[in-house]
Amino acid sequence: MTSQFADQQQRGFAAVAAIFLVVILAALGGFMVSFSNTQQLTSAQDVQGTRAYWAARAGLEWGVGKVSAVADPSTLTPGTCTTTVGSPMSIDGFSVAVTCSVATYVEESTNKYILQIQSVAATTGGTAGTIGFIERSISASLER
Repeated sequence: MTSQFADQQQRGFAAVAAIFLVVILAALGGFMVSFSNTQQLTSAQDVQGTRAYWAARAGLEWGVGKVSAVADPSTLTPGTCTTTVGSPMSIDGFSVAVTCSVATYVEESTNKYILQIQSVAATTGGTAGTIGFIERSISASLER
């Protein structure tokens, strides 16, 4: 009779182990889904960052082209290669603002001009600090 009593005490142990395993596997599955979502979001942000870089680069090239098209360097002004205030360029879903500054110096009795051009591309409709907001900035210096 003692062996029958021992069998009754051990009943239910398999059910506790099975519940424990199901809970552990569910937790691991939840972690894997969360990890996968984070990885997908990071990959998408990386692609958007590359697109923002090339949009900023296009804005910088536009500014350099505007400066190079001026025949007389003495007529260069910050407005030569600056997008209009409040109306930046739109390139493939990015708002691209180009700013320009001009400095003059004299070298061997000849006026020389140094131009600083900066291009900033940001996602349209986003705000800084949100997941979907991407911004890249590029600058260049030119001497004429």
